[in-house]
Amino acid sequence: MKNFALAGAAGYIAERHMRAIRETGNRIVAATDVFDVMGRMDSFFPDAEFFTRPEAFEQYLGGHKKTPDAVDYVSICTPNHLHAKYILMALRNDAFAICEKPLVIYPEEIETIEKVEKESGKKVFNILQLRLHPAIVALREKIKQGDPEKIYDIDLTYITSRGKWYFQSWKGDWSKSGSLATNIGIHFFDMLTWIFGNVKQNVVHVYEAHKAAGYLELDQARVRWYLSLDYNDVPHAAKERGLRTYRSITVDGKEIEFSGGFTDLHTQAYNHILEWNGFGIGDAKSCILLTHEIRNIKPVGRVGDCHPLLKG
Repeated sequence: MKNFALAGAAGYIAERHMRAIRETGNRIVAATDVFDVMGRMDSFFPDAEFFTRPEAFEQYLGGHKKTPDAVDYVSICTPNHLHAKYILMALRNDAFAICEKPLVIYPEEIETIEKVEKESGKKVFNILQLRLHPAIVALREKIKQGDPEKIYDIDLTYITSRGKWYFQSWKGDWSKSGSLATNIGIHFFDMLTWIFGNVKQNVVHVYEAHKAAGYLELDQARVRWYLSLDYNDVPHAAKERGLRTYRSITVDGKEIEFSGGFTDLHTQAYNHILEWNGFGIGDAKSCILLTHEIRNIKPVGRVGDCHPLLKG
């Protein structure tokens, strides 16, 4: 049984980490969050120490180093702009780090973490759960077994309606979330580059607070992508079914179905990490650089090979 500490315990995704830690036969001994109503801990690890101050959390990590109660892993589910802070905190206290996407927001943070990771002898793992989804794995195998010279045409559409609260939270603050490309798009950019190869061309057509769209040319794909938080972008058929979210990926006009199969992907990710097969900094780095570029280059407008929703 390994000892885990959890940063950002009140966040939406933290419950999946708690469940994964329990289902892999391990335990959380300490957790932290500025939000102090943590009843969910009672369902998972009621005996875990809990801190509302990061300084007290770090003191706990440091105070238990080289003892039987030492923390082996720190799982990080905080807002994006705090990821680097807690990754470095873990490494400097002799613990491995397991971090949600995006690993970090800024490329310079990657450089610092790589240096400290090497000095510490510990390792940083990134949760890239779409790489474990059966439908995505099957698609990658199909592409690998196909014609290596073939270039596929892909349309990526992800609309996840958000209310006014979103723009008042840390997610609406670009300095804290990294904006749409980093906070939401990075999941799909990682998936597509994992399957279809490196980025050869990057064009941004529109980049606003509530929607973004562009074009990526990869080694084996031409990708038109569209990300939106606007309920008005949800297709009529989905609205009639009461849905506020719409997700679609087509490859050469054929829909790739992967709406299900997400329930245990975090547990799978933890199993891979504990078996030393998890995804590290090297796996995450290219998309950190890509999303940084996407949010910093000047949009060209609705011209060229843009997404069908922009053409409409």
